[in-house]
Amino acid sequence: MIKSNQTMFRHLLRLHDDGLTVAQLSQLSGKNKDATLGSLKCMPDTYIDRWILSHGKFAGVWCIVTPPENCPKPERNKK
Repeated sequence: MIKSNQTMFRHLLRLHDDGLTVAQLSQLSGKNKDATLGSLKCMPDTYIDRWILSHGKFAGVWCIVTPPENCPKPERNKK
């Protein structure tokens, strides 16, 4: 697992809101499928959103969690 791969995969997944399969990520990144899958499995902010039938086999469509903004701190009521 190389951290720079994770940065690249995060960037690619954020560009594709509907998600990407390992094969698609591998093709876009130029990395082999095993390295791609290995990186995805180590990334706590990625997940399989759904499964699609691709070339007679099921393939997971990976997505990335977009963290929400921090909740604003409440203000005290002045009475």
